[in-house]
Amino acid sequence: MEALEASIATTFGLSEDGRIAFENEPGRPAGPRLFLAGCREGVRVALRHDVDAEAARAIAALAARAAPWFEPWTDPDGLEDMLALLEREAPVEGVCRSLIYRLPHALPVAADVRIISGDTAEGRRWLAQLEQTGMPPHLLEAGFLGVGDFWAPWVVALEDDTIAAMAFAARIGPRAAETGVYTFPGFRGRGLAAAVTAAWSSLPELADRPLFYSTQTTNVSSQRVAARLGLPQFGAGVRVT
Repeated sequence: MEALEASIATTFGLSEDGRIAFENEPGRPAGPRLFLAGCREGVRVALRHDVDAEAARAIAALAARAAPWFEPWTDPDGLEDMLALLEREAPVEGVCRSLIYRLPHALPVAADVRIISGDTAEGRRWLAQLEQTGMPPHLLEAGFLGVGDFWAPWVVALEDDTIAAMAFAARIGPRAAETGVYTFPGFRGRGLAAAVTAAWSSLPELADRPLFYSTQTTNVSSQRVAARLGLPQFGAGVRVT
């Protein structure tokens, strides 16, 4: 359960009473109305700060009675009733399911590719040059509008000085960190996502905290990355907006 709780505290900014205050990422967007996470030891639920207190107490009671759950293709105990309680306040807009993996430290980089890390002199020079010359078109098309979108700590894989894939800190919390990974069109299917994820897991500034990798159940390519790296899935999540 400790790993599950660390994952929740990394995913969200939590208030003193355990409510979701914001998504733990730049810009601090609003989080989901409900996030339920489970593992073999049990389940934990976190509710957004604006969920009615009475509904929150009822949902917490349902979660406390729920059996352990870690398979996102099945419903956790009480989910239907939780959704009904939320529906009394406002319509439920979406339900998204995810897999949560442990990311071991210092995984070997299997692909033969040039890796640059942002915490090195080479990485700082390369980023400064990128800031001067501007973002390449394929990064702009993918939504990386400036060097501020390289969320530290990060690594990139280069092919002929072109960014092919990157791994970055999607979320860093007080107890753990979670990676975000992106392979650019034209470079996919070569194992580069696994390579940058492995390289990210070896960064010195991450050595003293647990690491996580998560993906939606609909993202088959991301699940293949987890399988390629042999990541152990220990939990699952349901995000309700």
